[in-house]
Amino acid sequence: MSNFYEDFEVGAIHTTRSRLVTDADHDAFCKLVGYDVPLFLDNAYAQDRGLAGRICPSHLVMSFSTAMTGGLFADSVIALAGIENAKFLRNVSPGDTLSTEVEVMSKRLTSKPDRGLVVFRDHVYNQHGQEVFRNDKQALIKRRAGA
Repeated sequence: MSNFYEDFEVGAIHTTRSRLVTDADHDAFCKLVGYDVPLFLDNAYAQDRGLAGRICPSHLVMSFSTAMTGGLFADSVIALAGIENAKFLRNVSPGDTLSTEVEVMSKRLTSKPDRGLVVFRDHVYNQHGQEVFRNDKQALIKRRAGA
């Protein structure tokens, strides 16, 4: 169920579904965007650099997180207005399971009466509960009719 501007309380944390990053996901993403970086594609290359194996591109992690959070406002989002403070904190590899917690940082009405601006902080965790990615996103969210 989609939340509207009025439904988001500053300080609230919303959990999302989790997502396993499969080898097929990883390979398809790299092919789609044209990544040909050996660190993303070659286990031996990554192992020679001290990693357990190939790692996922940062934008794959960001994309999966964004998709996980979409259910919070699928019918009420007007636009993504900005992304700030993006931090990639740990490597993610195929086989990891990601989940996202969305923290409501702030909100304010805009000059248009049908919407408000909400700042969300996405905290992305791996299967071990380690935060792997964090970013703040500003979204224009519809207000309830008659609000």
